Amino acid sequence: MKVAVFCGSGHGRLPVYAEQAVRLGTLLAERDMELVFGGGHVGLMGTVADAVLAAGGRVTGVIPTALKDREIVHTGLTQLHVVKDMHERKAMMSSLADAFVAMPGGAGTMEEIFEAWTWAMLGYHQKPCAFLNVNGYYNKLIDFIQHMVSESFVRQSYKDMLIVEDNPLTLLQSLEAYEPPPSKWG
Repeated sequence: MKVAVFCGSGHGRLPVYAEQAVRLGTLLAERDMELVFGGGHVGLMGTVADAVLAAGGRVTGVIPTALKDREIVHTGLTQLHVVKDMHERKAMMSSLADAFVAMPGGAGTMEEIFEAWTWAMLGYHQKPCAFLNVNGYYNKLIDFIQHMVSESFVRQSYKDMLIVEDNPLTLLQSLEAYEPPPSKWG
Protein backbone atom coordinates (compact mmCIF):
# COMPACT_ATOMS: atom_id res chain seq x y z
CA MET A 1 0.00 0.00 0.00
CA LYS A 2 1.21 3.51 -0.85
CA VAL A 3 0.09 6.13 1.67
CA ALA A 4 0.06 9.84 0.86
CA VAL A 5 0.71 11.88 3.98
CA PHE A 6 -0.21 15.55 4.04
CA CYS A 7 1.30 17.55 6.90
CA GLY A 8 2.98 20.75 7.94
CA SER A 9 6.13 22.23 6.46
CA GLY A 10 6.77 23.32 10.05
CA HIS A 11 6.99 21.21 13.21
CA GLY A 12 4.23 22.94 15.19
CA ARG A 13 4.33 24.20 18.75
CA LEU A 14 4.49 20.86 20.57
CA PRO A 15 7.16 18.12 20.34
CA VAL A 16 4.41 15.46 20.17
CA TYR A 17 3.72 16.36 16.52
CA ALA A 18 7.23 15.40 15.43
CA GLU A 19 7.24 12.39 17.76
CA GLN A 20 4.09 11.05 16.10
CA ALA A 21 5.50 11.81 12.64
CA VAL A 22 8.49 9.61 13.52
CA ARG A 23 6.16 6.92 14.86
CA LEU A 24 3.99 7.00 11.72
CA GLY A 25 7.02 6.86 9.43
CA THR A 26 8.56 3.97 11.33
CA LEU A 27 5.29 2.03 11.24
CA LEU A 28 4.85 2.66 7.51
CA ALA A 29 8.24 1.07 6.86
CA GLU A 30 7.64 -1.81 9.29
CA ARG A 31 4.31 -2.60 7.60
CA ASP A 32 5.92 -2.44 4.11
CA MET A 33 3.81 0.60 3.20
CA GLU A 34 5.39 3.21 0.93
CA LEU A 35 5.19 6.91 1.79
CA VAL A 36 4.06 9.36 -0.88
CA PHE A 37 4.57 12.96 0.22
CA GLY A 38 5.31 16.51 -0.88
CA GLY A 39 9.03 15.96 -1.38
CA GLY A 40 10.36 18.54 1.09
CA HIS A 41 12.94 18.01 3.80
CA VAL A 42 11.40 20.57 6.20
CA GLY A 43 8.83 20.31 8.99
CA LEU A 44 6.71 17.27 9.68
CA MET A 45 6.91 16.22 6.04
CA GLY A 46 10.68 15.85 6.31
CA THR A 47 10.38 14.15 9.69
CA VAL A 48 8.00 11.45 8.49
CA ALA A 49 10.09 10.83 5.35
CA ASP A 50 13.30 10.58 7.38
CA ALA A 51 11.64 8.08 9.73
CA VAL A 52 10.46 5.86 6.85
CA LEU A 53 13.94 5.90 5.32
CA ALA A 54 15.67 5.27 8.67
CA ALA A 55 13.48 2.19 9.13
CA GLY A 56 14.38 0.88 5.67
CA GLY A 57 11.18 1.89 3.90
CA ARG A 58 10.41 3.42 0.52
CA VAL A 59 9.57 7.10 0.00
CA THR A 60 8.32 8.87 -3.12
CA GLY A 61 8.32 12.66 -3.14
CA VAL A 62 6.40 14.95 -5.48
CA ILE A 63 7.48 18.59 -5.45
CA PRO A 64 6.66 21.54 -7.74
CA THR A 65 9.58 23.38 -9.31
CA ALA A 66 8.67 26.60 -7.47
CA LEU A 67 8.87 24.88 -4.07
CA LYS A 68 11.98 22.83 -4.78
CA ASP A 69 14.24 25.40 -3.14
CA ARG A 70 11.82 26.87 -0.56
CA GLU A 71 10.87 23.51 0.94
CA ILE A 72 14.45 22.29 0.58
CA VAL A 73 13.88 19.22 -1.57
CA HIS A 74 14.64 15.97 0.20
CA THR A 75 17.63 14.40 -1.53
CA GLY A 76 17.62 10.93 0.02
CA LEU A 77 14.33 9.63 -1.36
CA THR A 78 13.66 6.35 -3.13
CA GLN A 79 12.05 8.37 -5.93
CA LEU A 80 11.49 12.09 -6.55
CA HIS A 81 9.18 13.67 -9.11
CA VAL A 82 9.61 17.38 -9.88
CA VAL A 83 6.38 18.71 -11.40
CA LYS A 84 5.25 22.03 -12.88
CA ASP A 85 2.84 23.23 -10.18
CA MET A 86 0.62 22.34 -7.21
CA HIS A 87 -2.13 20.98 -9.48
CA GLU A 88 0.29 18.47 -10.99
CA ARG A 89 1.64 17.63 -7.53
CA LYS A 90 -1.80 16.78 -6.16
CA ALA A 91 -2.81 14.86 -9.30
CA MET A 92 0.38 12.78 -9.21
CA MET A 93 0.15 12.13 -5.47
CA SER A 94 -3.47 11.05 -5.93
CA SER A 95 -2.60 8.68 -8.75
CA LEU A 96 0.34 7.17 -6.84
CA ALA A 97 -1.42 6.76 -3.46
CA ASP A 98 -3.74 4.03 -2.24
CA ALA A 99 -4.74 6.05 0.86
CA PHE A 100 -4.52 9.61 2.21
CA VAL A 101 -3.57 10.72 5.72
CA ALA A 102 -3.56 14.25 7.16
CA MET A 103 -1.24 14.86 10.08
CA PRO A 104 -1.27 18.28 11.76
CA GLY A 105 -0.61 21.08 9.30
CA GLY A 106 -1.92 24.34 7.95
CA ALA A 107 -4.08 25.50 5.06
CA GLY A 108 -2.23 23.40 2.47
CA THR A 109 -2.77 20.24 4.50
CA MET A 110 -6.48 21.03 4.83
CA GLU A 111 -6.83 21.74 1.14
CA GLU A 112 -5.10 18.48 0.18
CA ILE A 113 -7.08 16.18 2.47
CA PHE A 114 -10.39 17.89 1.69
CA GLU A 115 -9.78 17.51 -2.03
CA ALA A 116 -9.00 13.80 -1.59
CA TRP A 117 -12.14 13.39 0.57
CA THR A 118 -14.30 15.27 -1.96
CA TRP A 119 -13.02 13.07 -4.77
CA ALA A 120 -13.90 10.01 -2.69
CA MET A 121 -17.42 11.34 -2.08
CA LEU A 122 -17.86 11.92 -5.81
CA GLY A 123 -16.65 8.43 -6.63
CA TYR A 124 -13.46 9.55 -8.44
CA HIS A 125 -11.62 7.07 -6.24
CA GLN A 126 -12.42 4.61 -3.46
CA LYS A 127 -9.35 5.24 -1.34
CA PRO A 128 -9.50 5.90 2.41
CA CYS A 129 -9.02 9.41 3.77
CA ALA A 130 -7.80 9.74 7.34
CA PHE A 131 -6.80 12.22 10.03
CA LEU A 132 -4.03 11.37 12.47
CA ASN A 133 -5.50 13.39 15.32
CA VAL A 134 -2.30 14.03 17.27
CA ASN A 135 -2.99 15.66 20.64
CA GLY A 136 -6.60 16.42 19.61
CA TYR A 137 -5.38 18.68 16.78
CA TYR A 138 -8.41 17.93 14.60
CA ASN A 139 -11.11 17.81 17.30
CA LYS A 140 -12.70 21.14 16.32
CA LEU A 141 -12.53 20.27 12.62
CA ILE A 142 -14.28 16.94 13.21
CA ASP A 143 -16.92 18.82 15.25
CA PHE A 144 -17.37 21.20 12.31
CA ILE A 145 -17.73 18.31 9.87
CA GLN A 146 -20.50 16.97 12.13
CA HIS A 147 -22.07 20.46 11.95
CA MET A 148 -22.01 20.19 8.13
CA VAL A 149 -23.89 16.88 8.51
CA SER A 150 -26.37 18.42 10.97
CA GLU A 151 -27.03 21.25 8.52
CA SER A 152 -27.58 18.72 5.66
CA PHE A 153 -24.59 19.79 3.55
CA VAL A 154 -22.73 16.49 3.99
CA ARG A 155 -24.30 13.05 4.30
CA GLN A 156 -23.57 11.13 7.47
CA SER A 157 -22.18 8.28 5.36
CA TYR A 158 -19.51 10.64 3.98
CA LYS A 159 -18.51 11.82 7.42
CA ASP A 160 -18.37 8.18 8.47
CA MET A 161 -15.99 7.37 5.60
CA LEU A 162 -13.32 9.55 7.26
CA ILE A 163 -10.93 7.66 9.49
CA VAL A 164 -9.99 9.63 12.60
CA GLU A 165 -7.43 8.06 14.91
CA ASP A 166 -4.99 9.38 17.49
CA ASN A 167 -2.75 6.31 17.31
CA PRO A 168 -0.60 5.78 14.19
CA LEU A 169 -0.82 1.97 14.36
CA THR A 170 -4.61 1.99 14.69
CA LEU A 171 -4.79 4.47 11.81
CA LEU A 172 -2.74 2.23 9.50
CA GLN A 173 -4.82 -0.81 10.48
CA SER A 174 -7.96 1.18 9.66
CA LEU A 175 -6.55 2.10 6.24
CA GLU A 176 -5.94 -1.58 5.50
CA ALA A 177 -9.47 -2.57 6.59
CA TYR A 178 -11.26 0.32 4.81
CA GLU A 179 -14.47 -0.41 2.90
CA PRO A 180 -15.73 2.56 0.81
CA PRO A 181 -19.39 3.60 0.85
CA PRO A 182 -21.35 3.90 -2.40
CA SER A 183 -20.49 7.02 -4.41
CA LYS A 184 -22.54 10.19 -3.94
CA TRP A 185 -24.09 10.01 -7.39
CA GLY A 186 -24.32 6.20 -7.57
